Amino acid sequence: MKQVANFSFLTKLTFILSLIITGFSQKSFAQELITIQQAVDKTLTNNLQVKQSIFSESLSDINLKQSKYALLPTLGANLSQDMRWGRNNQGASGVYENTQNYSLNGGASSNVDLFSGLTKMNQIKQNKVLLEASKTNTSKVKNDLILSVVTSYLQILYNKDFLKAANDQLTVAKQQLNQQQQLLDVGNKTLADLSQAKSQVATAELNATNAQNALSISYLTLAQLMDIPSSTVYEVQAPVIDNLSTPNGKYNAEEIYANASAMFPDIKLAGLNTEAAKIAVKIAKGNLLPTLSFNASYGTGYFYNYNFNPLYPNPSFSNQLSNNISKGIGMSLSIPIFNGLQIKSNYRRAKINLMQTETEEQLAKNNLNKVIYQAVADLKAAEGRYASTTNAFTAQKDAYYVIEQRYNVGLVNSLDYSTALTNKNKAEIDMIQAKYDLIFRAKVIDYYLGKQITF
Repeated sequence: MKQVANFSFLTKLTFILSLIITGFSQKSFAQELITIQQAVDKTLTNNLQVKQSIFSESLSDINLKQSKYALLPTLGANLSQDMRWGRNNQGASGVYENTQNYSLNGGASSNVDLFSGLTKMNQIKQNKVLLEASKTNTSKVKNDLILSVVTSYLQILYNKDFLKAANDQLTVAKQQLNQQQQLLDVGNKTLADLSQAKSQVATAELNATNAQNALSISYLTLAQLMDIPSSTVYEVQAPVIDNLSTPNGKYNAEEIYANASAMFPDIKLAGLNTEAAKIAVKIAKGNLLPTLSFNASYGTGYFYNYNFNPLYPNPSFSNQLSNNISKGIGMSLSIPIFNGLQIKSNYRRAKINLMQTETEEQLAKNNLNKVIYQAVADLKAAEGRYASTTNAFTAQKDAYYVIEQRYNVGLVNSLDYSTALTNKNKAEIDMIQAKYDLIFRAKVIDYYLGKQITF
């Protein structure tokens, strides 16, 4: 029971790696073996969050191009067919007659803004920043997914060893129950002792069931991150522990934060959002200023009954188009005076939004600072735990060798031998888990430094 309680303490740890014990792995020839790099690649290729962010990049790129096109003059053409009827005075006769007039008119017009409070130029600047923000957001999404994949991958490895330890403890509990039954049969134990042993078996069975459920859930979590069918049966490949070395560097939290704040996607994205908000204030302010524009037009028309006097023939189509040409140029000045205070309200909203983004940027920096200091503290704690578990394993290994020698000469029973073996195995697993935990904590530091997480 004490062993169960001690082992349950391990469940409080997070991001713990473990060694695959020979014979423990779930084996099936049909299972796909996935390495940690393959898991990352599958996630970045299949995950819909990445695809959504890439689509947002494309939209931001279109917005930037459109804001540049907005600097070009507008050009439009028109063609109209008109028919009018009613009483008209035909010439100087003073006689009003019912008439029908038909005409065909066409033309073109162009307009260009000469000054609009620099709103269009500022819109281009803002869209450039927003495009960069979209790209940075894609990097952030990928970064977050990579850390999630690594965490889920390692959780599978931990849960596998957790299940093995729970099954080992169940085996010991059943052996103890059998021993208590035998002692009860010869009158050396009571029913209370037997009930206690049965309770230990039940507890061990529950722990094994919980461990199996946790392992299944961790497989499902990683499959969902990789966006593969949840029913997919696969196996994860654990790194060879002998090829890994424990980190020996001493990390300085303030130096890590200084480096991370300069390149970490979360901080860069928050800074770009603030920059875009500053430009938005300029755009809103520009809308308070007058707008000056230049326009030009060119048109002509054809009238089916050009002359009201029937003695004169109607001019030809080409002659009318040449004779009816009209040209025009002009300038217009638009001054915003009152529109329900909408422009001023937009300006105020832009300034408030700027203050919000500045606050969010500072919060992102503060959170990064806290996380990095915590990561460095966790690394130091992992170093201490690895040293302690190494010493504990050495002690349990020595104790096992003593029990083994006594067992070989019949001085201890099989239950004591099994218990010593289980204690040694558990201590070894603790040491291996601590070593993986230590290495992973160092990889988390690499993550905040922008380095690729590899094993």
